[in-house]
Amino acid sequence: MANENLVSERRDRLNPTVFHGSVAGILVFLVITMTFTEQAGAFFDSALAWVSATFGWYYMLAVVAYLVFVVAIGMSRYGSIRLGPDHSRPEFSLLSWSAMLFAAGIGIDLLFFSVAEPVSHFLAPPDLEPESQAAMRNAVVQTYLHWGLSGWGLYVLMGMALAYFSYRHRLPLAIRSALYPLLGKRIYGPIGHAVDITAVISTVFGIATSLGIGVMQLNYGLNYMFDVPESLTVQIILIALVVVIATISVVSGVEKGIRRLSEFNMLLALALLLFVLFQGETLRLLDMAVNNAGDYFSSFVQKSFDTYAFAGEGANEWKMWWTIFFWGWWIAWTPFVGLFLARISRGRTIRQFVAGALGIPLAFMMVWMSVFGNSGIDLVANHGITELGEQALNAPQTTMYTLLEYYPWAGITAGVVTILGIVFFVTSADSGALVLANFTSILADVNHDAPVKLRIFWAAIIGLITVALLMAGGLNALQSAVVITALPFSLVIFAIMAGTYRALRVEGSKADARRQLAGTAPGGDWRERLDRALDTSNRAGAAATIEHAIRPALRQFAEELEARGQRAHVTEEQHEGEPLTRLTLQVEFEDSQSFVYQIRPTRMRAPSFLPADDDFYMRLDVFLVDGGLGQDLNGYTRGQVISDVLSEYERHLHFLALSGQTSRTPAMPGAIGEADALDDSH
Repeated sequence: MANENLVSERRDRLNPTVFHGSVAGILVFLVITMTFTEQAGAFFDSALAWVSATFGWYYMLAVVAYLVFVVAIGMSRYGSIRLGPDHSRPEFSLLSWSAMLFAAGIGIDLLFFSVAEPVSHFLAPPDLEPESQAAMRNAVVQTYLHWGLSGWGLYVLMGMALAYFSYRHRLPLAIRSALYPLLGKRIYGPIGHAVDITAVISTVFGIATSLGIGVMQLNYGLNYMFDVPESLTVQIILIALVVVIATISVVSGVEKGIRRLSEFNMLLALALLLFVLFQGETLRLLDMAVNNAGDYFSSFVQKSFDTYAFAGEGANEWKMWWTIFFWGWWIAWTPFVGLFLARISRGRTIRQFVAGALGIPLAFMMVWMSVFGNSGIDLVANHGITELGEQALNAPQTTMYTLLEYYPWAGITAGVVTILGIVFFVTSADSGALVLANFTSILADVNHDAPVKLRIFWAAIIGLITVALLMAGGLNALQSAVVITALPFSLVIFAIMAGTYRALRVEGSKADARRQLAGTAPGGDWRERLDRALDTSNRAGAAATIEHAIRPALRQFAEELEARGQRAHVTEEQHEGEPLTRLTLQVEFEDSQSFVYQIRPTRMRAPSFLPADDDFYMRLDVFLVDGGLGQDLNGYTRGQVISDVLSEYERHLHFLALSGQTSRTPAMPGAIGEADALDDSH
């Protein structure tokens, strides 16, 4: 029976339904937009007005609900759960992780809006007297609302859900996986396909909007520095060039291309920020930053619910083009950034993830927006630079360059902004292509990414959509399209909240079961246990333990369960990099999570303080559904193995009783075992 039931080799492959469904919807949009440009632009404007008037209140409530949910989960007892097996640890350092989540999440848009938006709110606030002291104080705070906690709450919610279901339960790295607690295996059917198609289309429009905004600023920067004309033709050429660069980056993968670009751009952005801070009125800017932060946190609840219902018609139009647009934009970007955050956050706990992904970008954004925004307002209000105010209202892509003209070394800083724009452009495009490729693939291993050819395809599609939206009316069309496409996906996010909460409740019951049935030490003489603790057994000794203790113990346990009416079996697999056979005992329960007890042989370097005949020794580590226990069975007798298996089995039964799993609550697949069968089922 050795090596029976080996898992067959599986390869990454295209998800035909999601891929072709998404491409079909995008092609229809491209054909209509490029053929009927004027009519498409008019449609976008009227549709945006209808969505804002009809669902503006809904967008406001939804964004608050998403944020409250992730903060509550992060602060709860579920915060200690890892986004991956219990034994997993973060793949990237805190610095690299921070740089990547920042660059992918908001990078290019900060250059576009950091001067233009605060100045616009100063000159044309929704419910205050323009250019007043109150408007000046409120301008940056209003900008914080659009770029702060509310939007990042969306990203964190999606990233947390995707990482949890994919890396902890080995479900596909796709939006549908977060609905498993609600739908069970039906996520592999029409409902799951529809959810992923919606996510792909929403993601494409969100990324295209950001890239369209970025290419407008990049075009102006080249015009400013090299007299390159500002035109649609030039912007199309720039998009093509950036897509080529992004393709090269995305082929390199997250670890090399995207990571290195993100770190470089983060340092360059920090240098530009410090330059403006220290070349301006440093102490006054620091005072303003602290004042802005206090106003933001103290007025956060009021501003989050402010629909301007008691203001004039102008305020409603302002809300449509600012707050509602931003909430739609954040929602549209949620699948993209959420999956990318999940991809780079494996091994962190939920609490670490929530605190880091909310706090790190917020801190940088607040300092950035305050320094650049207040500097721009100061030029307009106190130095009479009316040109900057006019640009903020009519040509926002120019404002960063105009601001820097009033600082030393304008030519150098303009070049830095242009380089920042290019690299932020590339990091958004390449990470977007990577995410879309993963969305439309069936991955054999959620720790790996989709094939290179598919990433190249999606990089090209992103470029085409960006061109189409620019042809249909520039910034207005970009804003309208993103708000419209975000509306249906916002409902999916609520379903993801429900599925995540249900799965975490089950996880909590499992932890309760382990605490209530505390582990019992294996039987045997205590001197034998001390011998095992100090033993540095070689491969032969570990192989003997498997042959004479572990294999017969697992089979005997499975046979006894079978005799009592349970469905139990033992499988053996030879994995690359593991010197001995991996054994897995799996007990299946109807409509409940299976019990999995796995032994993984691991070759370890012997510690210097232990006597050993060789530099390496063998561990036989125990893994359950949620990951490794850090427990070594090397040297155990058959009876001791059975005793340990029985203890874990009792905990699992107690967990099932506490969690109350029924046919209405689909059992979550685990990090090992039954997830493999689910991967094959679609």
